[in-house]
Amino acid sequence: MTNISGSQAIQYGDVEETKRPLGRSIKRGLLCRCPACGSGRLFRAYLKPVDNCAACGEEMHHHRSDDLPPYITIVIVGHIIIAGYMMTDLIWPMPLWLTFAIWTPLTLLATLAIIQPIKGGVIGLQWALKMHGFGGHSDEHDQYEIPGRRR
Repeated sequence: MTNISGSQAIQYGDVEETKRPLGRSIKRGLLCRCPACGSGRLFRAYLKPVDNCAACGEEMHHHRSDDLPPYITIVIVGHIIIAGYMMTDLIWPMPLWLTFAIWTPLTLLATLAIIQPIKGGVIGLQWALKMHGFGGHSDEHDQYEIPGRRR
């Protein structure tokens, strides 16, 4: 690395460290692509991520995106479906059976459509922030004493 005057610049830290921009990593995850390279597939099944990226070899088995994607999905779908139901109910009140016949399938389809990209975005977030083993450190719990806890 050289600076403007042509002399060698001093760089501290790990030179091999790859940049992990948060926005780009989440965007790649939302597109169901590897957050590291952006070209490999992130999922081998509907919600089952690959163990390693086929394009760059980045390990993906570290992820811990268990509960956050469903919570985000519930919030998004809930707001969209309830808002849609309330707006249409003001204009055209329907019988209860018709309401269920319309809004239940829409809720299921919307949920199934967005949960995979949201899970990919959460994996991209974890990769960018080096969480749960993505930073090269162990994923084992720290050994420390919790005050008031009995062993």
